[in-house]
Amino acid sequence: MPHAPQIKIPATYIRGGTSKGVFFNRKDLPKAAQEPGAVRDAILLRVIGSPDPYGKQTDGMGGATSSTSKTVILDKSDKADHDVDYLFGQVSIDKPFVDWSGNCGNLTAAVGSFAISSGLVDADRVPENGICTVRIWQKNIEKTIIAQVPITNGEVQETGDFELDGVTFPAAEVQVEFISPVDATDAMFPTGNLVDDLEVPGVGTFKATMINAGIPTIFLNADAIGYTGCELQTAINGDKDALAMFETIRAYGAVRMGLIENIEAAAGRQHTPKVAFVGAPQDYVSSSGKQINANDIDLNVRALSMGLLHHAMMGTAAVAIGTAAAIPGTLVNLAAGGGDRSSVTFGHPSGTLKVGAEASENDGEWTVNKVIMSRSARVLMEGTVRIPGDSF
Repeated sequence: MPHAPQIKIPATYIRGGTSKGVFFNRKDLPKAAQEPGAVRDAILLRVIGSPDPYGKQTDGMGGATSSTSKTVILDKSDKADHDVDYLFGQVSIDKPFVDWSGNCGNLTAAVGSFAISSGLVDADRVPENGICTVRIWQKNIEKTIIAQVPITNGEVQETGDFELDGVTFPAAEVQVEFISPVDATDAMFPTGNLVDDLEVPGVGTFKATMINAGIPTIFLNADAIGYTGCELQTAINGDKDALAMFETIRAYGAVRMGLIENIEAAAGRQHTPKVAFVGAPQDYVSSSGKQINANDIDLNVRALSMGLLHHAMMGTAAVAIGTAAAIPGTLVNLAAGGGDRSSVTFGHPSGTLKVGAEASENDGEWTVNKVIMSRSARVLMEGTVRIPGDSF
């Protein structure tokens, strides 16, 4: 029987922060995929190589990790005072599922450069040399993000000497500002408490800080679940019982946060919420062999993404960490020593990261004005990606 030939779709493969993803200009997608729906999801799944029962994504652009199974769709924004609309899709590796429920903070670092290079930012906003301020509307979570992109001779500068733990080679620094990551009408702490007793049937009851900033996140104390906060991926990702425990905690935490109605619904919301655990600063050796000294960090944090311990730290989770650290009494703040703070440096499996937050309290209610961190981004390949024409 005849088979449909492959089709070509213009795309760019980019590293942003400690993640990689396939970037598309919305108008370059097949017409049926320019709007949400099954066709768009089917195309992105085939591009990435999912679902793959082997867990390798060999027949696609994915890299068989949550950090590299990602897609981005950008469009010129018609929203006032914004340049580009940014839509993120987290592609499941082993299931036919694209999760649109949250943002990717790491890939955010690449949105500005792609937008400039693709003509989505008006030319009169791009200096010949200096910094281009790209105003991003993050469509998944409906928030504003500002990216400060370096420009040299009218083009995006990608090379530089900025080093980011979790990324092998240095590159140009891109400062990213997450503006008002929590709406004034939304609850930063969905339960109304800085710390709750989270009951997880069959597992235990744990102190937990459940926060909605950057991305919904459930923070636990490392020692309460048998860890120190210094763990690397090998200590957890090969332990099926540990992964099942974390997923159960995530499901019950999602219900408690009001994100889902019952724990069964967690399977359809893999990207959010995240689960993280915190511990006091301790010496450890990172995954690259780098010595991390306790006196160089405020605390240790480990976080899971798509069911596995992340190799570094998700950018959106870093927003949650920075926000929670700035609010006295949260588990993150207490692990960092407590008290008032406007920034925090934390250890993660690949090294360290500093994130700043502007938080304020009014009549017992906490708000955060912005969270700032530095990342980097680099185009790895550009041209067209091919998928079989009968994929959608």
